[in-house]
Amino acid sequence: MIVCHCRVVSDRDVAEAVGDGARTVAAVCRRTGAAQDCATCIFTVKALVCQHQVVEEAILEVGGAAS
Repeated sequence: MIVCHCRVVSDRDVAEAVGDGARTVAAVCRRTGAAQDCATCIFTVKALVCQHQVVEEAILEVGGAAS
């Protein structure tokens, strides 16, 4: 899905940025170009970053429990 229409940034681009180490909304925006023009996408970017953080935390918890 397209998250930022101004820069044609998709949810996959956001996920890739998070996977490559961008941990904040600002870092994801710098890496992808999202929210650099009209910034109406900033709330969607924030929601996606938060979702990825929740998933990473759950994976870490499961991985820690398996040890």
